[in-house]
Amino acid sequence: MFRTTINACAARLPGTTLFLLAALLFCSCSDSQTLQTNEWPQWMGPQRNGVWQLDLQKNSLDSSDLQKIWEAEVGSGYSGPTVADGRVYLMDLAGEDVKSERVLCFDASTGKLNWSHSYESDYTVGYPTGPRASVLIEDDRAYSFGTMGDLYCFDAATGEVHWYVDGQQEFNISFPIWGLAASPLVEEDLLIVQMGGTPDACIVALDKYTGETVWTALNDNASYSAPIVIEQAGKRVLVCWTGDNLAGLDPTTGEVFWKVPYQRRKSVINISMPVVEGAYIFLSSFYDGSMLVHLNEKRTDASLVWERAGESERNTDALHCIISTPIVQGDYVYGVDSYGEFRCLELMTGDRVWTDSTLVPYGRWANAHFVEQGDKIWAFNELGELVLGTISPEGFTDLGRVQLVKPVRVSPNPRGGVNWAFPAFAGRKIYARSDAKLVCFELLE
Repeated sequence: MFRTTINACAARLPGTTLFLLAALLFCSCSDSQTLQTNEWPQWMGPQRNGVWQLDLQKNSLDSSDLQKIWEAEVGSGYSGPTVADGRVYLMDLAGEDVKSERVLCFDASTGKLNWSHSYESDYTVGYPTGPRASVLIEDDRAYSFGTMGDLYCFDAATGEVHWYVDGQQEFNISFPIWGLAASPLVEEDLLIVQMGGTPDACIVALDKYTGETVWTALNDNASYSAPIVIEQAGKRVLVCWTGDNLAGLDPTTGEVFWKVPYQRRKSVINISMPVVEGAYIFLSSFYDGSMLVHLNEKRTDASLVWERAGESERNTDALHCIISTPIVQGDYVYGVDSYGEFRCLELMTGDRVWTDSTLVPYGRWANAHFVEQGDKIWAFNELGELVLGTISPEGFTDLGRVQLVKPVRVSPNPRGGVNWAFPAFAGRKIYARSDAKLVCFELLE
């Protein structure tokens, strides 16, 4: 609106005034860009694509490159931290005999607790060690989504509850074995959630201001994969990977544009997000391997290109991701396989190019989360190590690693404890958690 006003009035303004207005506009745009790069307001970052917008190139990493700013005690959980307006948000599980999910808000500079909201939550799902979804911050509101379907909208600064929806009561949820985990998405005035409701309410859109249901869609089993919105054939398309389909929906109405069936061998373990590269979407899951889908560029339609899986998640030449979302760069896919093997595939065939075993120790469900930053990748592995590296069809190069936070033993986590939550990368600061601590580090020059 401001840009339109300048353009409309430009012919009538003196040169000096026009220059000042143009300078003001430039500053406003620069501030907006800076704000975006200094925030991590939702799952996988500002654009929900795992990209860290930081103008800093490092070719090595050791402990002298990071300064610990603060740490705070938290409970268990897989909810990754999010950052906006100088605040850090997190969900955890607290209590002994009676368990409660908590939504926590910390000062991003000091780690001081600003506010918290707690509610009892009786887990009836596997891995009952805490909430999974990241808190979403949009404008002055924060949205949390609990493992058992508790959906809240808060005042982001004060923690005042604007509205609450009991997902079990409202939508008759059919829970996947590990509960609800897909982080919500805001699209225009809607909050979109993979709720797992029955019937025909796997995906639910609510008015983000009131919590009222606007539409429901798909009679599918729920998965753990967070939805995304893409541009296809000149339209906004909501892409949801459920337990049965990869589906493209009209985000305003829930109308189904297209569906590509997803064949399951066993239970639903679709956790990683769909990865978009040009006219293609790549998917990978623990039991069922990988598949590539082509997006029609002239109309809202999609079709299967290939799918590939091994004899099992353990005996495979494919890519069977568990928690980590892969990276697609050009003609190649890079991801962590079911037992921690870092693999490269050809995008168009699924053929394996290489396997690396140095990123994270071998083990069932071993994991590392990725962000891209310039021509580098940063990985946070389940040991709590931050790893800097490069990837190419020739291989993975480890440029150094630093321990950010050690895992702690929380039953039934494997290997004496693992860190499975996605960190936040906001400005030059990195926020990471275990099942006991939230830490903040600053990346130095």
